[in-house]
Amino acid sequence: MVVSAGIEIEKLKAQIARLRRLQFGRSSEKLDTTIAQLELLLDDIEEERGEIEERDQATVPVTDDRDKPVRRPLPDHLPREEVVHGPSAESCRCPRCGGAMRRLGEDVTEVLECVPARFKVIRHIRPKFSCRSCETITQAPMPSLPIERGRPGPGLLAHVLVSKYADHLPLYRQAEIYAREAVDLNRSTLADWVGKAAWLLRPLVDALGREVMSAERLFADDTPVPVLAPGTGKTKTGRLWVYVRDDRAHAGEVPPAVLYRYSPDRKGERPRAHLKDFSGFLQADGYAGFEGLYESGHVVEVACWAHARRKFFDVHQANGSAIAREALDRIGALYAIEAEIRGRPPDDRLRMRRARAGPLLAELKTWLEVTRPKLSGKSDLAAAMRYALSRWDALTRYCDDGRLEIDNNAAERSIRPLALGRKNYLFAGSDAGGQRAAAIYSLIETAKLNGLDPQAYLRDVLAGIADHPVSRVDELLPWNFAAAQRIVQNAA
Repeated sequence: MVVSAGIEIEKLKAQIARLRRLQFGRSSEKLDTTIAQLELLLDDIEEERGEIEERDQATVPVTDDRDKPVRRPLPDHLPREEVVHGPSAESCRCPRCGGAMRRLGEDVTEVLECVPARFKVIRHIRPKFSCRSCETITQAPMPSLPIERGRPGPGLLAHVLVSKYADHLPLYRQAEIYAREAVDLNRSTLADWVGKAAWLLRPLVDALGREVMSAERLFADDTPVPVLAPGTGKTKTGRLWVYVRDDRAHAGEVPPAVLYRYSPDRKGERPRAHLKDFSGFLQADGYAGFEGLYESGHVVEVACWAHARRKFFDVHQANGSAIAREALDRIGALYAIEAEIRGRPPDDRLRMRRARAGPLLAELKTWLEVTRPKLSGKSDLAAAMRYALSRWDALTRYCDDGRLEIDNNAAERSIRPLALGRKNYLFAGSDAGGQRAAAIYSLIETAKLNGLDPQAYLRDVLAGIADHPVSRVDELLPWNFAAAQRIVQNAA
């Protein structure tokens, strides 16, 4: 598969080069878009190759590096920071006989690292010592690097990932930015790094998925993602699904987390596969694909008043309907109660909802049932009322449990960063690229929910994940990092 990927990469590079030669003609804007599409597809193929190589490294020997980017020497103009591993010559003793050691030389490995607003080169210096008595040679081991035989430090890898997935900068644009700093990092090199980093982070993403699916309550939503269709130069529509665990509104102690999943379409089998191990309350819109989950009895539907309200809002915006305005005012009174009780314990929320929201909901239902027959059945306003009444049990379920929310806004907030990325770089390069994006988005957005700088978090994780026991991967989840940081800050 790596060989075929290499052939496809060379074909795409040739096609891009040909289009660039034509770029200054009358159709330059169309060519710019075509080139951008091909650059993104090239990113995804090379990232995929990097991920496959990282996965197979232990079992498949690398025999042909002809299609790999040539490693260039790190620029001389960058500042150097030296980290010496091992004792000084004066204090070094032979581990075998205890005799004094003499220095034989040293091995120097240079790693390109990134700190905010500037690049630097870290020189890992490992002096060699030999025993004067028995000639035993000792040397401190090379510290683990995120990518074996690679040149990026964990800070630089984290910077590339966050720039692509949080700041929505495609790799070819990042390469242009680095070039302005006189650092030559071509797009194919960056793509290789992203693929390898994604493979390293996969166990952590799997652990995050298990945590999210173990929740008793989840918010769910999805958004379309244009994806390049192989061989056509056109786009198809994939989906990014979001599943959020967030108990902060009722003073819950379980840390918030978000899991993204990619699928090539919006068939109902997709969320059913994502949620096959989930049991509890699911708050979502009225998407029919969730129905099978509700019918199973393992998942209880909690509908979203924000979706119901939006239908009345659209009618009012279109024609100023007084009836739609009244519906909005009635729903607004329910939200006013929620604003007062947000952050309170579940028992307090339940008591206030039953005392205040319960009567308002009963009046709203009666008003909807009386008003709807007076409207044209084909009108948007009648459709909005039918939507609310047909989901009434699910819409009012939040009044029976203080842990539930009135709407699905937690999931919608987690969709917004994806919408911005879609606007900035238009589409994903492939289905594999969509899956990779979903994984990295999950870590970045969960870090943000837990008050962490996602770049600092990924830097710390990438610095040690290669040597971290898989059985203890939960230690690297964002909230565990946040807790460790608070302990250090309190100790200081």
